[in-house]
Amino acid sequence: MVDDLKPDLGCYGNTFVKSPNIDLFAKSATVFNKAYCQQAICGPTRASILTSLRPDQTKIWDLKAKLRTESPDVISLPQHFKNNGYVTIGMGKVFDPSNVDKFGDEKSWTLPFKKSFPLAKGYEEIAFEIYQSKKIKDIVRAEGNIDKGEGEFFGPNKNQSIRYSVENEDVPDNAYMDGAMADDAVKQLEQLQKSKQPFFMAIGFKKPHLPFVAPKKYWDLYQRDNIALAPFQQKAANSPAVAYHNSGELRNYKSDIQPLPDVNNLMQLDSAKQKELIHGYYACISYMDAQLGKVLNALKKYQLDKNTIVVLLGDHGWHLGDHSLWCKHSNFEQATKVPLIIKAERKSATQQFNGLVEYVDVFPTVCGLANVALPKKLEGQSLAQVISNKKTVWNKKFAISQYPRGAGEGPKETMGYSIRNERYRLTEWVKGFTTNKVFNETDVIAIELYDYKTDALETKNIANEANAKMIVDSLKKELHNYYQQQYNKTK
Repeated sequence: MVDDLKPDLGCYGNTFVKSPNIDLFAKSATVFNKAYCQQAICGPTRASILTSLRPDQTKIWDLKAKLRTESPDVISLPQHFKNNGYVTIGMGKVFDPSNVDKFGDEKSWTLPFKKSFPLAKGYEEIAFEIYQSKKIKDIVRAEGNIDKGEGEFFGPNKNQSIRYSVENEDVPDNAYMDGAMADDAVKQLEQLQKSKQPFFMAIGFKKPHLPFVAPKKYWDLYQRDNIALAPFQQKAANSPAVAYHNSGELRNYKSDIQPLPDVNNLMQLDSAKQKELIHGYYACISYMDAQLGKVLNALKKYQLDKNTIVVLLGDHGWHLGDHSLWCKHSNFEQATKVPLIIKAERKSATQQFNGLVEYVDVFPTVCGLANVALPKKLEGQSLAQVISNKKTVWNKKFAISQYPRGAGEGPKETMGYSIRNERYRLTEWVKGFTTNKVFNETDVIAIELYDYKTDALETKNIANEANAKMIVDSLKKELHNYYQQQYNKTK
């Protein structure tokens, strides 16, 4: 699992990004070209991936609610394999730590979950285990706040002066946590090979999550002058304000994020800073790719590659300045479209699958590939036969994503439900509603429709145009049927 990874990879057609290990892996795997997350923020989407339940079922809509409190009887993917005789090992960021009582959810793992790893000799786990620049570490030491934390690096230290969005230091890979974790994962695979036990291993790489911190050699892979900015950086014409946010996550990096005056409550950055951020995001992808390469090479070295299913996925997409948005937190294509690559048996060439899939499909797919019986009440559908070329017809007509807006905890004042079919995305913003309640169309406060055949950049909301009425009516019918089906499951 890779934090904040969008499908900006060579195997997805982005030849500018350097992702050689992922691209090599994809050459003998199945690449899903139209995969979507259930909610574009870490905690809820990870809960959906790991339970095959949608956010309205897990009741995880934010980074506060606890999975085992809201859904005490839920069975997670690693827990299910644990119950079926597998050794289950987790490390890094798998569940979002904000949504489990322990960093990795105790019920899911046979061995204690690993959240930190020894860094390279001479490098300290201070400055939130994230930064290694002398400037930032000197500030931390001077304040006496050496925070090793339990989760997000802000921790109890609220000093604005150490929140830098980027870092480019000439340090070894394992001076940062992802590199150290990859080294530990390699050692773990060696032990698993010796034990001969069936295993389920989840490795949660943190990059390319903010801050964009990676060793200098990965920054050096890119020439900043050649980095292209998002071509469309405005709100879509005729689109509602509720569809947008002010990029609050990035604004937290107050040391070097200095927005221009806001326009329409969107964060404006000058082109130089935009390029630096995109440069950092790509450098972090390349850094993570190198760490993943170590793990995949170890699988081969210890002869585990022949009978091990490997799933590579992000948790949601990421805005890189399109619509003047940064980070995730929306129902737009850049936030909801995700990478998903699965290898269960060696293929002579990349198998490209263009059907619509969702992250809730991962749980049943892994079970199907491993011949492990499914628990009841999963939302997803197994892609096992698609991967093994035994099934050529895939009947999923649309993918559903959602995002809350408004004050308070849990289900916010307004929930946006987004239905994506092969060509269109319709998003309906409904006040005071989740699918655990009876839907009333009078509560709809805004609607959006985008046609990706004619408008790939979402420049215009056409929901209220006369010639789009049939499309709107058709997609609304599908979406409202979905509401009813989900509500019926609560009875």
